Amino acid sequence: MDFEPTPRARELQDRMRSFMEQHVYPAEPVYDRQLAEADDRHALPPVLRELKEKARAEGLWNLFLSHGDWGAGLSNLEYAPLAELAGRSIIGPEVFNCSAPDTGNMELLALFGTPEQQDRWLRPLLEARIRSCFAMTEPEVASSDPRNLRTRIVRDGGEYVVDGRKWYTSGILDPDCSLIILMGVTDPDAPAYRRQSMLLIPRDTPGVTVLRDLPMFGYTDRLGHGDVLFTGVRVPVGNLLGGEGDGFALAQGRLGPGRMHYAMRAVGFAERALELMCRRVLAREAFGGPLAEQGVIREWIARSRIEIEQLRLLVLKSAWLMDTVGNAAVRMEVAAIKVAALEVAHRVVDRAVQAHGAAGVSDDTVLARLFAITRALRIADGPDEVHLRTVARQELARYTKGATS
Repeated sequence: MDFEPTPRARELQDRMRSFMEQHVYPAEPVYDRQLAEADDRHALPPVLRELKEKARAEGLWNLFLSHGDWGAGLSNLEYAPLAELAGRSIIGPEVFNCSAPDTGNMELLALFGTPEQQDRWLRPLLEARIRSCFAMTEPEVASSDPRNLRTRIVRDGGEYVVDGRKWYTSGILDPDCSLIILMGVTDPDAPAYRRQSMLLIPRDTPGVTVLRDLPMFGYTDRLGHGDVLFTGVRVPVGNLLGGEGDGFALAQGRLGPGRMHYAMRAVGFAERALELMCRRVLAREAFGGPLAEQGVIREWIARSRIEIEQLRLLVLKSAWLMDTVGNAAVRMEVAAIKVAALEVAHRVVDRAVQAHGAAGVSDDTVLARLFAITRALRIADGPDEVHLRTVARQELARYTKGATS
């Protein structure tokens, strides 16, 4: 395994690092202020629109997408350090048009969309003219098992009719959201993983009702997490993504790279938290000297550095394997990094919060928000326990293969 950056990747890292320092970090308080003062808490703040225009002009745009002629053509290994840099800021991924849920939706459209679907939805997403959301999770069932989904998609002549309820549909409250990618059941009598299909639903389709915006640990996300009711929603049959019964396979194709992106950004979360912790304990005095002289603080810092380095190596190994043997062959590694990344990031953020004392739980730093995000992401895209199950099954298979019952 060779993790040495290619010349192009190194050049992009240098440019993104400089862009983050010159433009993104200084814009964070401006972003927060504009969001607090806005009439619509879900509208794009002007400073973020300006940053996106600058990033696009500098070629730091759609770096996550490697399929065909759509994206930058970077490998997962080349993109990993860039995602880490973007992840150091709450607004970083969106600045570079590399934020969820659009990234996963663009992956789906690039891989499985028809030319007509790509022209209508993928091109404007790549240009950030619109936003999108992904409607899979349901409030009444354990949605980590897609066999439980209840939302129905029924064909009626040249249309599909959708009825059901979804929640934590992230992004649907953004005024620029124009597309819902919904996963529902087309054939409840089919084999377990052939029941589901994906449908492209324009946001303004009659019958789509946002019941409420769900907070996350008390934070109202700019993109919004919608509790959404679909009542007799009709779309043409041409809005089917892939074929009937392909929904589960498409979801796996979407979530694999998505989990990798979460892990990459989580390294950035942890690095930002460690930096803030180190600066804080060097600047604050207690019991006759800087906090940094306390043994427990030094242990927090040492363990954080060790854990981050271990995590980064695991992420890079997984990215390298995805590039060399393909996504399907690295299910265990992708599951492992989703668990490890958010556990490490949350642990480091927690130490940084503690080191900041009262300031750590306030909105005066980014730490409280990082604490909420890293905890919530241990549920998003499948809870830790589902991924641990995958790792355990694959590990046990090494010992049971060929065994007689």
